[in-house]
Amino acid sequence: MPVTTRDARHASIAGIWLRVVLVFAMTLPMLILYAISTLGPLIGHDLRFEPALLGYLIMSSFGLAAILSLWAGIFVDRVGSRYALIALFFTIASAFTLMASVENFYGLVAATAVCGIAQALANPVTNLLIAQQVSPEKRAQVVGLKQSGVQVAALFAGLVLPGIAIQYGWRVALGMIVPAAILFGITAPFVTPIHARTGRRFMFLPPNSLLLRLMGIQFCVGISLSAFVTFLPTFATQQGMPLSMAGTLIAVFGVMGIISRMVLTPMGAKLADESLLLLVLIAIAACAVMATMQAGPENLWWLWVGAAGMGLTAVGTNAIAMSMLIRDPAFGPVSAASGLVSAAFFGGFALGPPLYGALSNYSIGFPLGWSMQVSSLLLACAMSLVLASARRRKVQAPTC
Repeated sequence: MPVTTRDARHASIAGIWLRVVLVFAMTLPMLILYAISTLGPLIGHDLRFEPALLGYLIMSSFGLAAILSLWAGIFVDRVGSRYALIALFFTIASAFTLMASVENFYGLVAATAVCGIAQALANPVTNLLIAQQVSPEKRAQVVGLKQSGVQVAALFAGLVLPGIAIQYGWRVALGMIVPAAILFGITAPFVTPIHARTGRRFMFLPPNSLLLRLMGIQFCVGISLSAFVTFLPTFATQQGMPLSMAGTLIAVFGVMGIISRMVLTPMGAKLADESLLLLVLIAIAACAVMATMQAGPENLWWLWVGAAGMGLTAVGTNAIAMSMLIRDPAFGPVSAASGLVSAAFFGGFALGPPLYGALSNYSIGFPLGWSMQVSSLLLACAMSLVLASARRRKVQAPTC
């Protein structure tokens, strides 16, 4: 009996640490987005580039992530979850080391691109670990937990990084990420068992019709979400909000996103089809963007409404999408499908900020940029209806 109790305790500790590793495997790769968002004004002033160019930093990272995600799932299957996780954490350590030491904008573009490698690996390796090590009845909850790591990055970037950057400089703020990444890279082998490698060739596996529809939804959500997060603090400061408070907007966005992913992912798992939940969330997100558009020097409170609304809705859609891939084999193998959905999502992330910046240059203020975000979300709503219809037909097909 004592042996059984001790084994159960060790298994419980291992399960807790596995969840911690899963959370930070999502937090650290996505931290680049929120770090650029909150520290962008300081970095731009120091390296002498215009705020609109911040979009190209996000584009370099997520653009590479989108391309690599096409093969990331096969890579994870081939090398195993342990070595893929180690590669993820040490890539982050290398990227932030480079970012903290660059001397010009072009060097920063190259350094941020390195983060794209870790971003491409994040969802395939974490989803595979969940599928292999977590019991089916707990998977949706763990998916929501690990996807909330993305919003932990927003919370950290909004509350901690601006204060450190103002006091010690943005290079120190970015450099402090490196030891954390190295720590998780070293400890990952002790909490993740070596799994059998499939030995698959590195080849592109085309998505089936259902997966293609889900990819389209995530692409459109990615466009709006990345543009919103990247430029919200800049937009807020132009409306008269202090930089420190503008960073807090990202923290609020992060808190709401954590709540969203922790609550909505298990909720979605109880539904016969999560597609309609995606529709509702994306429609509310479009309303949140329109609320943000109403902000001005005399009514800054609309910024808080928009940040909270996007965090509660748009953020949760990616976690729900990943849960759908794990629950429903109709989308295809977990690792490969996760990589393809990530490719679509990251493709939207890469396109959104530079598109927003370009449109903002052709209008007074930011109307076109915000309108682009709303249009993208409305298109995602339409595709959610199409996905729901396709899944319903697929379920009914055998009985016809």
